[in-house]
Amino acid sequence: MSRPEIGLQVFVLDTPDPHGLAAFYAALLGWDIDPAATDGDWVQLRAPAGGGLAFQRAPRHVPPSWPGETVPLRAHLDLAVADLDAAERWALRYGAVRVIGPNSSPTFRTYRDPGGHVFCLVAG
Repeated sequence: MSRPEIGLQVFVLDTPDPHGLAAFYAALLGWDIDPAATDGDWVQLRAPAGGGLAFQRAPRHVPPSWPGETVPLRAHLDLAVADLDAAERWALRYGAVRVIGPNSSPTFRTYRDPGGHVFCLVAG
């Protein structure tokens, strides 16, 4: 049996505030909100190369508590950046919070978005 064609359409983050979290990532990444794929409970961003991020209303969503693992970290975004310091200033400007975790590295830094989801800026 040959592999059927399967591709990633969109990565979805649960949040009590889909419009607010979409605005954060739109500013951070410079992507546009797709009005054709947006309603009161769902907001989708278009990536320039296709696919993108979506934000789904989940009123009882509890963000991970990493580090500490009361609520385990199940997934996170790694975002490629050319200048780690400049990207950090940009992310903090829009509401990201730096997380100091157990894995310090000169090539990546960990943050929380305004909804509490973990993401990393990765120099590359």
